[in-house]
Amino acid sequence: MPQATSREKGNLVYDVVIVGAGPVGLLLACELGLAGCSVLVIERDPEGSSPWRAQPLGLRGLSAASIQALYRRGLLEPLVKDLDDRQPPPRMVGHFAGMMLDAANLDEAAFPFRLPTPTPDLLMTSLEELESVLAERAAKLGVEIERGTPVSGLTQYDDSVVVRAGEQEYAGRWVVGCDGGRSAVRGLAGFEFVGTGPLFTGYTMSVTVDDPEKLNPGFNLTPTGMYIRMATEGHFSMLDFDGGAFDRSQELTREHLQEVLRRLSGTDVTLTEVHLASSFTDRAMQTTTYRRGRVLLAGDAAHIHSPLGGQGLNTGLGDAMNLGWKLAATVHGEAPDGLLDTYATERHPVGASVLDWTRAQVDVMRPGPQADAVRGLIRDLLDTRDGTTYVVSKLTGYWIRYDLGDEHPLVGRSAPDLCLEDGTRLGELMQDGRGVLLDFAGSLQEQASRWDLTYVAGPARDDLGLAAVLIRPDGVVAWTGDPATLDAAAARWFGKDHG
Repeated sequence: MPQATSREKGNLVYDVVIVGAGPVGLLLACELGLAGCSVLVIERDPEGSSPWRAQPLGLRGLSAASIQALYRRGLLEPLVKDLDDRQPPPRMVGHFAGMMLDAANLDEAAFPFRLPTPTPDLLMTSLEELESVLAERAAKLGVEIERGTPVSGLTQYDDSVVVRAGEQEYAGRWVVGCDGGRSAVRGLAGFEFVGTGPLFTGYTMSVTVDDPEKLNPGFNLTPTGMYIRMATEGHFSMLDFDGGAFDRSQELTREHLQEVLRRLSGTDVTLTEVHLASSFTDRAMQTTTYRRGRVLLAGDAAHIHSPLGGQGLNTGLGDAMNLGWKLAATVHGEAPDGLLDTYATERHPVGASVLDWTRAQVDVMRPGPQADAVRGLIRDLLDTRDGTTYVVSKLTGYWIRYDLGDEHPLVGRSAPDLCLEDGTRLGELMQDGRGVLLDFAGSLQEQASRWDLTYVAGPARDDLGLAAVLIRPDGVVAWTGDPATLDAAAARWFGKDHG
């Protein structure tokens, strides 16, 4: 690493330069801006809008974990109009490898710390809508966004990193690559990217079909692969198990797409026009670390996999929430020793698990008698209470629990939306991005002041049998239980004693 500082080169130095203005980069920018950091976001695309980001092709499902994160920052309401007037949403359902779950099998008792909340368990939105909300918030927080500037160079110094984008150089004390599966930052910084190759070429397309009645709606597993007929007319996805041979290697002609759809569906369906089409694979790769010096990665820059199960966007948003407050504390010199390293120790295992989750689905969808047999076994398991509940826990993010060295089953999990007697909810208390201490017995105000926490005392409508709860800025429970151990837990996450 060069010993000179970037300041000697005369560059304006930001606290953090983020490469990538997708949802992950923008949410991270919001978190850092909320904490008072100077932030620049560099985006290679000149415009934020495109048909691939708008509905229907840009439609994505937000999991319960992502929805809670947005709710805690006051970012959910623009995506869900009249949130306070909503009726409780239908129970979350989903699929595993195209095999649909029966909501009646869900065991609510398996989630003992889940409390009623005004938020849904699943929200469909487009990338364009989500990015618009996040970009508007980022701008209000003073975040700068430079569009149309692809990154071509990166040099680390002792105190900063210089990023070359277009004809300009930008310096940040830290740089975070949120620039997707073909991340320039990942390659320029020398991250090792390892994993497994593809088994299929996938297609997403908007087409005109002459005889759509020949194609069944929804997920359709067939002897040769799978096709999905979406609710929007002419919107299809296909999985063709060719080892990924066709991905980005040839032009996606009408003739080719029609041939694949006919083979997968077993029909003689006719495509008369192709409006938009792209390909993808189930390649599953992850960087061996999420940090090299002053460069970090989040989202698809750190991990890629097939879109089965809708985990990519949600995993990336989880990365941004976990990293944001930790990086901000590091920038301000307030982080306890090792805080930034916990980003990788907590999020890398989550990414690895998601890769395996998608690999498993691909494997049971492969054509052939072996996969057919396994698929039949899994279908039987999914028809059970335990099977449905297990898959739902994966789809919602309820399964995630960081190892914080505390045996209490709530510590390390996303905090339930605790509601005080006056109607104030935990989600409302977290909009400033600070740690929160809920004290149902009212005896810990002095300790809360010592650690500069948002402190709220008083009984809750349902305290889950707890006396007090310490919640990190990312919404994760850091402590509950013996008041004598509160200071040690707070010191681990908040570092500086303000007493």
